[in-house]
Amino acid sequence: MYLVIKRGIDFILSIAALIVLSPLFIVLMIWIKAEEPNAPIFFRQKRIGKDKSIFKIYKFRSMKQEAPSEVATEDLDDPNRYVTKAGVFLRRYSLDELPQLINIIKGDMSIVAPRPALWNQYKLIEERDKYVGRYGLTPNQIRPGLTGWAQINGRDSLNDAEKAVMDGEYIKNISFLFDLKCIFGTVGKVLTHDNVKE
Repeated sequence: MYLVIKRGIDFILSIAALIVLSPLFIVLMIWIKAEEPNAPIFFRQKRIGKDKSIFKIYKFRSMKQEAPSEVATEDLDDPNRYVTKAGVFLRRYSLDELPQLINIIKGDMSIVAPRPALWNQYKLIEERDKYVGRYGLTPNQIRPGLTGWAQINGRDSLNDAEKAVMDGEYIKNISFLFDLKCIFGTVGKVLTHDNVKE
């Protein structure tokens, strides 16, 4: 079953990526700490994982300490007023997501799969249960991903129902080649900043 092989690939690639990107991690950590010395470098948030279990996702902190922590960025009235100077850069190039390599190594996440919903995004979680794909699984029954099909097909511009449709397409087409397609698509979207709300 591909999902078993997928876990091994995720583990090996994430460790390799952490080693290669460690100098970048150090630079970003210094920048974040210099801007707000009394604030933490990392941001942790409750997310929905495999089989709807709760886990803590890791991100580089890109918003000020007073920003609401349990609200999706697109649901904030004026998200830009909360974003730090470092955060603008981090979000522009999706670098705030890099600490999720730790989540992947721990087994909370995968490199490619539907993005983990916030614990209180009940509509998105419910919508995902409507779609059953290969191996008889729904998007809520696999490890969530660092990137996914929805990320390259609308990302922040999609509502919950539209995201669930994309997640359903992913689960129906899940394979090594489809994961590669998502990875290369993500690189293109990051470089062009397409559909990213900063």
